[in-house]
Amino acid sequence: MNGQSLLGYLADSLRGWALGFTGAWGIPPIVVGMVGWIVTCVAVLTLILLSALVGIYLERKIAGYIQSRLGPMVVGPKGIFQTAMDALKLLTKEDIVPVDADRILHTLGPVIFFMAGLMVFIVIPWDFDTIPASALDTNIGLLYLVAVSSLGVIGLVMAGWGSNNKWSLLGALRSAAQSISYEIPMLLSILCVVMCAGSMSLAEISRAQAGGVGHWYIAQWYLWVPAIIYLVTATAEVNRTPFDLPDAESELVAGYHTEYSGMKFALFFLAEYMNVLAVGLVGATLFLGGYNSPLGPADPGIPGVIWLLIKAWAIICFLMWVRWTLPRLRIDQLMAFGWKLLIPAGFVSIFVTAGMILVR
Repeated sequence: MNGQSLLGYLADSLRGWALGFTGAWGIPPIVVGMVGWIVTCVAVLTLILLSALVGIYLERKIAGYIQSRLGPMVVGPKGIFQTAMDALKLLTKEDIVPVDADRILHTLGPVIFFMAGLMVFIVIPWDFDTIPASALDTNIGLLYLVAVSSLGVIGLVMAGWGSNNKWSLLGALRSAAQSISYEIPMLLSILCVVMCAGSMSLAEISRAQAGGVGHWYIAQWYLWVPAIIYLVTATAEVNRTPFDLPDAESELVAGYHTEYSGMKFALFFLAEYMNVLAVGLVGATLFLGGYNSPLGPADPGIPGVIWLLIKAWAIICFLMWVRWTLPRLRIDQLMAFGWKLLIPAGFVSIFVTAGMILVR
């Protein structure tokens, strides 16, 4: 069935393969299912971690090209192993906790932020034809996605408060204010897509765009503004330039993660790129046809998962280009842009989309 989530596909495939040994060895099916889900989660986590490493290296190279620098060049040819060495350094670095910090909140902050980003990938639809529908292909996938992505703000606030550092707290409060402000226009832009597809299931939204690039929602003129709103608000949600006020180094000495080192800092850093990957995947699903080929019936047989990743990485490269090109906004400019421009534009987009649906 097209559109099953990656977790569902891997788990069902592993379960079917393992059940062949159940009868011969007398292994209870429940044990096989539990082992299957554990292996699946580890496999997906590994895939996400590798994608994050590739994203970090790619961004360094893109930044170097845009700013006429070389980027990583020391470890490995063209510095391809530099990111891996940086990750190893963070894993072996000492975990320093301020004396007056709240150790529980200081520890839980990065964990919650990382887990909130990881949970988004559960409902991302992929293209697998031979496996029946998974329970993870839910009809409230978008509602779940918005809900769990909002949990990351809790982790940032816990990190800022638990550090007992006024600059960290200020960065955390900025992050909370920014996320709340920009979630509203993001929801309005997503609602336009939900109205067109008639479902909150990401898999159904992908299926509704089958048939070639002309059927993609980005090809519908009345969804151009929602697509732009999503791209802008998603950039703000993941705290990337020009909306990186929560960790403005020149003002807040790295903001909410000022008092973090070692693996805890690595969780923040990794979660940022994990969230960027999620933004690319969700954006590709909502507006760029998801796993559907742009060639429609003329597609030579390229797997849908490849098309989805190509579209997602195109969005990610655009976000990297923006990051290393535009300057940071002031806090008053950031808030005014969200409340005075994006939210009214989102409401207008809803009315225009509703009108186009009625006259179709």
